[in-house]
Amino acid sequence: MITVTRFNGSVFVVNSDLIETIEATPDTVITLVTGKKYVVQEKVEEIIEKIIEFRRRSGMARVLIQEISSERGKENG
Repeated sequence: MITVTRFNGSVFVVNSDLIETIEATPDTVITLVTGKKYVVQEKVEEIIEKIIEFRRRSGMARVLIQEISSERGKENG
C-alpha cells in the first residue's frame, strides 16, 4: 500500500499490487487493473520509489516473521 495525493490535496492509499500503469500525461495518472484511474500530484518516479520501499519493508517483515517462527520452533522443540 502506498500513500498518494490528489490534486485537491486529499491523501489516500492505493494497493500497489493493483497498479497496472503509471503515466505522465503531463499529470501523473495511476491506472489500476480494474480500470479505475487516479490523477495524483506525485511524479512517476516518486510513485515507483514508494512501491519499491513498500515492497522492501514487506519483504523485511516476512523475513522477521520467519525468523521469529524459527526461533519459537527451536524453543519448543
